[in-house]
Parts: sequence; C-alpha cells; structure tokens
Amino acid sequence: MSFISDVRVALAFLSRLAPARAESEKAMAASLKVYPLAGLAIGLVALTPVWFGAFGGRPLLQAAVVLAVAAFVTRGLHWDGLADVADAWGSGARGERFWQVLKDSRAGAFGVMGCSLAVLLQAAALAETLGDGAAGVALFGFVFGRFLAVGLAHLAAHRGQSLARPGLGRFCLDGAAPGPALFAAGQTLLAGLLFCPPAVLVWTAGLAAAGVWTLLRLARAQGGLNGDFLGSAIIWGEAAVWLSWSLAN
Repeated sequence: MSFISDVRVALAFLSRLAPARAESEKAMAASLKVYPLAGLAIGLVALTPVWFGAFGGRPLLQAAVVLAVAAFVTRGLHWDGLADVADAWGSGARGERFWQVLKDSRAGAFGVMGCSLAVLLQAAALAETLGDGAAGVALFGFVFGRFLAVGLAHLAAHRGQSLARPGLGRFCLDGAAPGPALFAAGQTLLAGLLFCPPAVLVWTAGLAAAGVWTLLRLARAQGGLNGDFLGSAIIWGEAAVWLSWSLAN
C-alpha cells in the first residue's frame, strides 16, 4: 500500500475524517505506522474553534469544546475502550470472566466513573494549556496519544509472548513490528520537538511510561490485550501531554 493509502485507512478507522469502508487486515495493520499523523489531523480539527477565537479568554470552555469536537470526530472510539477496561478492572474478575465483563456493551459503574474522571482530568489539564497560549502543546497531545497506542501494541506483541486477543485489536498488534513502531516514533518525536519545550517532553515520557506499565501489567495478569486497552492508552497519552505542561511550568 502507498503512504497516502495508509493515512486514509488510519483516518477512516480512528475518525470520521475519511470515508469508512471494508479493508483487509493487512491494510489495517499497515496503517498503524501513521497513527501519529492521523492524530495530528484529528487535533487540527478539534482545535479549530479555538483558533477561530471561540470562547476567547475562557480556557475551560475552550477545553470542553475541543474535547467535545474530538469525541465527535473519533466517534467516541477511545472513550468506549476506556470505559470497557475500567469496568472489567473494577469488577475484580479474572481470566475469561474479565473478558466477558470487558465485552459487555452495558456501561457499569466503574466505566462511568473512569470516563468521568478522565474527562475531568483532560479538561482541567487542557484548560491550563490553552489558557497559557500553548496551542502547539495542545495539538501534540492528539499526536502523542495515538503514538502511545502504537507503543503499547508493540510491547504487547513484540516483546516476549504476544498478548494479542481475537478482534480488531489484533491487527494493531500485528502491525506494530519494530520498523513501523520506529517510524511512528520518528513522527512523534519530530512533532514533539516542533510543538513542545524539552521539559514538557521529559514529563510526558515519564507519565506515558507509568500509564503503559499499568496497562501492560493488567494485560499480562489477564492473559491478553485488545483494542480497548489501546483506546485507553490514547486517552492517557493525550492527558499526559497536557498534564506535563502544568508540571513543567
């Protein structure tokens, strides 16, 4: 597949920014290496109201608008993953029962609480970032979130025994071989150097490592990792960047 095709497939899967259509597992796996670019496009769209001056001087309202636009553009895909993982973790179930709870389409108390707390965290951190005029850092959050999913997929599938589970998440793990993962890391590093002060990148790396370690630990304890874990990584990756702005300033 061509580079342009990879971008189109990534955008179609991760957002509404390209028309969705049936794709082969090979095409889906190949698109993983451009997830950070897809995050850049999503972030540009989500931040458009801010750049056009919507709610100027009211960063909390701006943050709420940005998160709402992002949720619409992504069809809530990553938030759904976070809710599923929070429900399954909070249930205390283990083994196959864990996966039954995770796959249950009904929202449980832990899923609601997990998403609510994550929204509050993202909104507060993003408001601080926007209030300080750090639009580049705000944009980088969307790039880094998608990279963190690639990084988690790589560690789950190509560092020791594969944790891949049946489902859409399997193609992500299949596509996160060392070469594609390094390509995604290169895009992310370049964006980070363009948009963020070095101190923000250092804090982001530390927070991201903590989140990935937590998700990997849970996945290993439960014998697998699927797309819901990757969606959770995206949400945490975004929050990590925006939190890092406050920690570094």
